Amino acid sequence: MAQTPEIPLLAIKDLTVEFKTRAGIVEALHQVGFDVRKREMVGVVGESGSGKSVTAYTVMGILDRAGRATSGSAVFGGFEMIGARERDLRELRGREASMIFQSPRMALNPIRKVGHQIEDVLLEHTLVYRRDVREKAIDLLRQVRILNPEQRYHAYPYELSGGMCQRVMIAIALACEPALLIADEPTTGLDVTTQKATMDIVRDPMTEREMAAILITHDLGLAAQYCQRIVVMQRGVVVESAPTETLFRNPGHPYTRKLIQATPRRDSRLEDLSDAADEDEAGSKQVMAFPSGTRPILEVRGLVKEYPLHATAERRKLLDSIFRPNIETPPPTFRAVDGIDFSIQPGESVGLVGESGCGKSTTSSMVTRLLDPTAGEIVFDGENIGEIPARKFARHPLRAQIQMVFQDPTESLNPRFSAFDAIAEPLRRLAEKTDRASLKEQIEDLADKVGLPRDLLTRFPHQLSGGQKARVGIARAIALRPKLLILDEPTSALDVSVQAVVLKLLDILRRELGMTYIFVSHDLNVVRLLCDRVIVMNEGRIVETGAAETLLSDPREAYTQKLVSAIPHLEIDEREGLPRVVKA
Repeated sequence: MAQTPEIPLLAIKDLTVEFKTRAGIVEALHQVGFDVRKREMVGVVGESGSGKSVTAYTVMGILDRAGRATSGSAVFGGFEMIGARERDLRELRGREASMIFQSPRMALNPIRKVGHQIEDVLLEHTLVYRRDVREKAIDLLRQVRILNPEQRYHAYPYELSGGMCQRVMIAIALACEPALLIADEPTTGLDVTTQKATMDIVRDPMTEREMAAILITHDLGLAAQYCQRIVVMQRGVVVESAPTETLFRNPGHPYTRKLIQATPRRDSRLEDLSDAADEDEAGSKQVMAFPSGTRPILEVRGLVKEYPLHATAERRKLLDSIFRPNIETPPPTFRAVDGIDFSIQPGESVGLVGESGCGKSTTSSMVTRLLDPTAGEIVFDGENIGEIPARKFARHPLRAQIQMVFQDPTESLNPRFSAFDAIAEPLRRLAEKTDRASLKEQIEDLADKVGLPRDLLTRFPHQLSGGQKARVGIARAIALRPKLLILDEPTSALDVSVQAVVLKLLDILRRELGMTYIFVSHDLNVVRLLCDRVIVMNEGRIVETGAAETLLSDPREAYTQKLVSAIPHLEIDEREGLPRVVKA
């Protein structure tokens, strides 16, 4: 007797989506189709702008107003999602189908505590009692490995690092135990030790709950490790779809082979990521040299940043007013950065690494003068800029010399500015005045350097993919040719092929112009490629520092050893042609 084929939980067929833009109608998806079955994780991979996220947004019914599905279907559990009423979709979203978004800070309510946002989902879609909902929310924070979940329950999104916001999003998505989970770059903001734990949280319930998942990613190593099937997309079209082993054993499309080839390996070098022509060109560039004994471009001494613990502080204040009215006690605080010291020489590239929440982004924000330190000194080019309040530094002459590429490209871009205006803003405010034609030429040259097509310069942030927005942020940061460039996870939203281009560009700019980099990253593979020296942070303190190659090959401290041992590498077995993820 023939076995009845399993009905897919989600069946997407001939899905075509168009967007209205200033330049006319743009087709974002063309006859996209694939199935997702219960207990299966399907990886959707491809370069930035290939249509991965648009496919997910269309299925979930959250597509931008300018976009619409012109044909095709997406049937979820027998229910047609395309063209369904918003009231019906709202019932499904969160309870039956949930999504982890690529930009967690944009998805979280900025004026509501993260614990309450988890409670909102539980109260809306589950039968949990109100008296138990707080403990359930804290337990979900604990499941996604957030330290001190009882305290973080009271935090606002702006008080958390990008990686911790991502974990909160994952907790919200898994709160109602949905049948379908769509994860759009779920590990982008996570450190290497948490990536596996996070993906295990997503994968482990799939068998017992008969859950299905779609993993949207540009990380082929991650897809190879967790997905049973992989769908490859290019320019809105599915170019290849196959079981994971089959796809890596015998990729049928040139584009798939290109993605596999561009994935960093354990022995990769920066020179290996560019074509021979690029190498020749790079080799001909003159390297700016600095005389020996040159003073550091940046010195950080005893840097401290503390935040008040809101809920505890309020209770302490109330008790003190009753029992100790004449005694003033300082409010309890959380020390995000705890008395760190380091210096950086001109032209040096220094990696700042550690797990999410270790204080990397807080440190970089203080150095950039976006945050005021609680204590300590920040000496840039001989001047203590830590004494200048952050609100006044925006008008300081040194502002143009210190620029930053932010971790979340969506949050850092003005939604009312086109890509052109976003890149032009620092030139208009901080550079010498120039005519419109020269400005246009500068912006187009910057777009070319970071691999952003010129026809996207007229688009607004919501019309760009995550990777495209990241490129706009990089172009904006290098527009003024600053002395110190702080890069906070600059390539985390980029696909592997564009990542190689951007890393090579950053390396050339540093050597040509003598720029100094602080490279904040979870991706130790990228740190190994780009950085001369590495500073390792844990719980707000520096635990180890040293030359990049030496430290990542032979770390001394147990914490650094744990980070290095968790680095995933995609390796292809030369005999079998199969993917395997190995540890450094």
